[in-house]
Amino acid sequence: MDRERFLAAVQSYAGAERDPKGIGTLGERSVHAVLKAYFEPQEDNTEIKIGSFVADIAGEGGIIEIQTRALYRLKKKLDCFLENARVTVVHPVFSKKYLRWADPATGELSDRRLSPKKESLYTAMEELVGIKNYLDDPNFAFVCIVLECEDIRLLDGYSKDKKKGATKLDRYPLDIVAEYRFECPQDYMMLVPAEIEGEFATSDFAKAAKISRRLAQSTLNILSYTGCVKCIGKKNRENLYMITEI
Repeated sequence: MDRERFLAAVQSYAGAERDPKGIGTLGERSVHAVLKAYFEPQEDNTEIKIGSFVADIAGEGGIIEIQTRALYRLKKKLDCFLENARVTVVHPVFSKKYLRWADPATGELSDRRLSPKKESLYTAMEELVGIKNYLDDPNFAFVCIVLECEDIRLLDGYSKDKKKGATKLDRYPLDIVAEYRFECPQDYMMLVPAEIEGEFATSDFAKAAKISRRLAQSTLNILSYTGCVKCIGKKNRENLYMITEI
């Protein structure tokens, strides 16, 4: 993780792009743009056509694809790219989110409000399940970036306060918190809490990692695929697991 380089990428992107009335492009364009600049400051190495696809970044370090959501959509790209080079998939999660509302007529922004929703490295595992079949490819790597961000939403919803069903304008990265890199199956052992030993159930894992049962199931799905744990049976309708030596 290079916080200085990340903040420089944020600074270089700030300005004309941050127009709350720019409704034409939605989603997380700013996150994608900043991460692209963070991983590759040389624009000549971005948006490179490879086969019938365009890679976000292609350089001496291989191909980097930045995907903010729906990792399963990368399957066709990965099938193509992995035949030619080492491929790193970068996926951001957001440990802290601030919300701001934009007036649709004036573009005026409200003060920031901290959202109670928090994400972590384990949140990324729910997305990673969609491309887990690539995790044991020696040319595949996965990077989870933990960020703080600011969400801008338009006050155009159907509720009385105009917030329910409101248009999501953009998500702006503010700071980088952590960077986790997975380059081989053994690296996924970092997902296993230190308290986990011997036989354990999904609920034990969820408690130790301080995550929901749903995220625990996704994480154990990944850990099972990479060979870090194995399912050894059931207890009270829960799968029982054990850490394996890989």
